Amino acid sequence: MPEGPEIHRAAASLHAALAGRIATRVAFAHAHLQAWSTRLAGARVESVTARGKAMLTRFDNGLTIYSHNQLYGRWEVSENGERPDSRRSLRLAIHTDGPAAFLFSASDIAVLDARELSQHPYLARLGPDLLDARVDEATVLARLREPRHARRGLVALLQDQRFLAGIGNYLAAEILHHCRIHPAARLRDLDEAAIQRLADACLALPRQSFATGGITNTLSRAAALQHRGADFEQARFLVYRRAGLPCYRCGTAIEKTRFVGKTTYWCPACQAAGD
Repeated sequence: MPEGPEIHRAAASLHAALAGRIATRVAFAHAHLQAWSTRLAGARVESVTARGKAMLTRFDNGLTIYSHNQLYGRWEVSENGERPDSRRSLRLAIHTDGPAAFLFSASDIAVLDARELSQHPYLARLGPDLLDARVDEATVLARLREPRHARRGLVALLQDQRFLAGIGNYLAAEILHHCRIHPAARLRDLDEAAIQRLADACLALPRQSFATGGITNTLSRAAALQHRGADFEQARFLVYRRAGLPCYRCGTAIEKTRFVGKTTYWCPACQAAGD
């Protein structure tokens, strides 16, 4: 499933293509949404933003299209307005007099007014969005210090969108490795220095991933690896999808293990329990 950085990058791409333009046609695949097409045609797109893993396309008539990519959803922009060549099922198309945006495969789509948007069950439960520039270190530290979260295993807690929005499987693994924290550790197991490192990484790595198109590895190392012939996927991560390969920090083989219901990647030496 795409994580916060990927959804925010997609939102930025759609915003650049659609914002300020009149929607000449909006087409929904699902029958229960098709009546909205006439309400949205002729409205101006005000913005396209992301919240957590959801996309919000706002129009100047007070309506917003909510969409969640789920596991397989993908937005694509066509500069000439023609449908991209794809075998995926088209769920939503927003046409203008120039570019058009197409949502494939995702089925979690709704058209909401301002009141419904504020009460949407997914959006209303979201924690602070780590890709929101208004979310700062103090906000994240406050969440990490809330007693009600103290007993939860971190690899699962970090992926709970109600706790902090935007972290999924790869970011959780990368953040914990960056901080030298065991995936099964709980917040109550961490000293203040570790909590501070965790807060810093929860902000820094998702934002780096957003800025670079998905790199959570040290940027200089990723560049050096690519210079030596590694492709982007081989260079981008610290531990994620690197099971059996040596840890960049200590050389120990990275492991893929399931903790508290979540499969993750980690270094048994750098992230030893009790460190």
